[in-house]
Amino acid sequence: MTPVSQNAIPVRTAIPVEVAAASSAHPHGVAVPEPGTTARLISDLRELFKVRVTGMVVITGWAGFYLGSMQSGISSVQRGLLDTLVGIALVSAGASALNQSLERKTDAKMTRTADRPLAAGRFSLGAGVLAGIGSLGLGAWWLLMYTNPLTVALALLTAFVYVAIYTPLKRVTTMATFIGAFPGAMGPMLGWTAARGRIEWQAVALFAILFVWQFPHFMAIAWMYREDYAKAGIRMLPVVQPDGWSTVIEALFYAVLMIPVSMAPWKLGMTGPTYAALAGVLGLGYLAYTIRFAGILRTKEPAESRMLARDLLKVSVIYLPLLMTTLMLCAIAKH
Repeated sequence: MTPVSQNAIPVRTAIPVEVAAASSAHPHGVAVPEPGTTARLISDLRELFKVRVTGMVVITGWAGFYLGSMQSGISSVQRGLLDTLVGIALVSAGASALNQSLERKTDAKMTRTADRPLAAGRFSLGAGVLAGIGSLGLGAWWLLMYTNPLTVALALLTAFVYVAIYTPLKRVTTMATFIGAFPGAMGPMLGWTAARGRIEWQAVALFAILFVWQFPHFMAIAWMYREDYAKAGIRMLPVVQPDGWSTVIEALFYAVLMIPVSMAPWKLGMTGPTYAALAGVLGLGYLAYTIRFAGILRTKEPAESRMLARDLLKVSVIYLPLLMTTLMLCAIAKH
């Protein structure tokens, strides 16, 4: 190596602005996105369409289709299952995008939702509405082509209640949580009607399971983020009645109710006694964590209070898939 003299003058090569700009572009003049742009877009789309929530709706829709097929004495492993789940996913995703379009201003006021693409301004209102209507319309068309008119009507009714009634009502009354539980419970009903073409008591039982399950789940979320909801003017129960008594009573009431409601498939002959026993054990576990959640009434430590709510939330998310899996494994096929 040739040593560099201490007295040497460093040579600076001037690079024209045009050349510097071109260096970050494709050799053929095609602009190259900034690093991380694609990942950010994918993340924003996942958030816009609420992929996790949509995934839960799809799973419960699968359970409904599977159990409906068992009731008909046919296999659920068929093209109809895939078509049903695609349609349900598209409708759910579209409703989620429209929900965020309406709530972009309140989302911007809450820490947990401020980074959503519409709230943060990365997507325009027009883009959010267009994505929502497009996905919703495509999902409805898909279900019409590959399932039946009843399933389409129920899917559109579900989206309407969620977007046009539940979403604006959250800033008016705590009853919004009760009303929001109706579209939240429609997943297995849609799967059932896609498989069977009609509403039956067995489908109502599946709907009831999802409906009742939501309340301890909702109360845990509402308690964890009550300060956020208060800032945004959303009238969740812990915001309107901050002492926690109403929140605990509602969570406990539905956790107790969950046990007999989860037995309905057994009573209707969809399963055998093994399911009833396992559902009872799972229900008692869900109730135990809801009783533990009542500890928010005595603790003065915000961290402990939040931990109790978070534990109930985690258990609720584990409980439902376990219950539905047990139901599907124990289902009795009709001949």
